Amino acid sequence: MTFSHFDPAAQNRVPWNFGAKIGPKRPFNQKQIWAIRFYLDREKRIRDRALFDLAIDSKLRGCDLVELKIGDLVSGPEIRTRATITQRKTGRPVQFEIAKNARNSLFAWLELRGGDVEDFVFPSRVDHTRHLSTRQYARLVNEWVGAIGLRPEEYGPHSLRRTKVSIIYKATGNIRAIQILLGHSKIENTVRYLGVDIEDALTLAERTEI
Repeated sequence: MTFSHFDPAAQNRVPWNFGAKIGPKRPFNQKQIWAIRFYLDREKRIRDRALFDLAIDSKLRGCDLVELKIGDLVSGPEIRTRATITQRKTGRPVQFEIAKNARNSLFAWLELRGGDVEDFVFPSRVDHTRHLSTRQYARLVNEWVGAIGLRPEEYGPHSLRRTKVSIIYKATGNIRAIQILLGHSKIENTVRYLGVDIEDALTLAERTEI
């Protein structure tokens, strides 16, 4: 139900996101990545470990990640080293790598999960013919974050999308590469997404001697 801001009933109504942290979510660093992996392995959360690893490598939005099908990631008996999907938001194709850690955790999950190429990689618990919802994915991320002592309000599904590109940017300063990896149509979007500012630009310039 929605209210007009002119309605008397709306005057003292508390916003649905009151107290929530607004703005981009923080990416994870290497130490935090391995802390979450350790937690998921210790708890024998095979599906969640595969979901976490794939989210970092794929750099996909949550809506695209949960809609992945087994055929998108598997070629014969093996997990692909690269995959391509069409993004729901932009309608543009994006290619991503699947590194060794993600391939290993995906293989363990798919061996347990079974299914064929038309099945979703991460099915819903309620209806196995449907995929995991983005809301449930967000809940899982909050659980992982809280389990290693981080503040859930500072992290979310977009933290996983931002993690690898943030590490790549800090190592290389290559905005164009980040744009391609994220599937952005405009480099300005990538600059805003990474939060690149004048301090970053000056730091990169200071590292370069001519």
